[in-house]
Amino acid sequence: MDAEVRIERYADQGRCVGHIDGRVVFVRFALPGELVRVELDEPHDRDDRYWTGEVVEVLEASEDRVSPAWPLAGPLSMGGGVGGADLVHVSLAGQIRWKAVTISEQMSRLGHVETIVPVDRIDGDEALGGLHWRTRIEMIADDDGRPSMRRRGSHTRVPLDTMPLATHALLNVAERNHVWDGGFEPGSQIRLSVPEPRDMADGMDLAEAIGDNYAVLVDGDMNAGSRMLTERVTIDHTTFEYGVDANGFWQVHRQAPVSLAGHVIDMARRALDGARSACIWDLYSGSGLFTLPLATMVAPRTRMLSVEGGKTAVKHAQRNLRHYDLADVDARCGDVAATLAHVPAHLAKPDLVVLDPPRAGAHAKVCRQIAASGARTVIYIACDPTSLARDTATLVSLGYTLSDIHAYDIYPMTHHVETVGVFTRTERE
Repeated sequence: MDAEVRIERYADQGRCVGHIDGRVVFVRFALPGELVRVELDEPHDRDDRYWTGEVVEVLEASEDRVSPAWPLAGPLSMGGGVGGADLVHVSLAGQIRWKAVTISEQMSRLGHVETIVPVDRIDGDEALGGLHWRTRIEMIADDDGRPSMRRRGSHTRVPLDTMPLATHALLNVAERNHVWDGGFEPGSQIRLSVPEPRDMADGMDLAEAIGDNYAVLVDGDMNAGSRMLTERVTIDHTTFEYGVDANGFWQVHRQAPVSLAGHVIDMARRALDGARSACIWDLYSGSGLFTLPLATMVAPRTRMLSVEGGKTAVKHAQRNLRHYDLADVDARCGDVAATLAHVPAHLAKPDLVVLDPPRAGAHAKVCRQIAASGARTVIYIACDPTSLARDTATLVSLGYTLSDIHAYDIYPMTHHVETVGVFTRTERE
């Protein structure tokens, strides 16, 4: 079923909202103010509160609309549908506006906080047209053994001969290892992980700068490269090295670790305000992106508790801490809420809590545990504005005020955005 729709506003998941005969319809590849023809998803005659659909024709275009830089990720009607870039039809400036509005609306609706949220584009992204930022990609082998992605709403696998969102370093590795030539077992999962080579020496080519610091994995097994990868991040003129698992989590944008960690450390330094000692919690700490710089920022002594649920990530975090002789960090593996129920006395009263929870957020129980600790400042790194807004409401109800909020567009061409909120305690229980 097709219908003509006037698009009203942004919605979630990279969609916009319109109405058909009084019924809400969430539309993919639309923009506010546009008049579009929409094909409704099947079954379109269901008696739900809302429908979903996709643009098949633009009758009146927004000034933010552009031709998709990666057509395969565009609308189905235009030969796209592979996913992974749901804002590919939006100008870079329009993407920033979309994300700023979305965060502010969620903070107002769910967090009950009125705020304007600045969204920063990462250095270099504009020159690259919002492409070439992913240091990790995942694909599936089609029936002919070629790397592919599934087309939305079907079992069709669309073969790929490049990945426009991938960094130049990753594409270099893919070419050298003949990834695009295929030859994989049909249905196998293909993953490439290539840390961004930083500070390339004059005269050094890209392949030389990468060396063996990359991984091509097939169904989790090494096909080429190294299982243990090294990520280098310079924060406040200090370069930290992190050992990370090739199949594990790491911030996927080539510059995200630098931008996010730099901002978090700046906020932490302001919060501690020259203190000569501090107790810090780093929750959902991964391989220690924030742990290492936090543990070294207060002289002469920082006591830290880090908590992460992934065993492999914790193992790497502990190795990274040992490399820097940071013996005052208690790096634990476990569920965050369960771990916080049994914190050693010397770590039980943090001055600062940093948390970077998964997309679902920290939830009320962990927020209550943080508040019960008496922490003066909480720095919350969020990959989902909705979860951040829900947890904001909880923290505010527990005596915290949102004192700073800033977002980073580390996912160009997608609706995703990373937001850092700073909460300051206004009353003690």
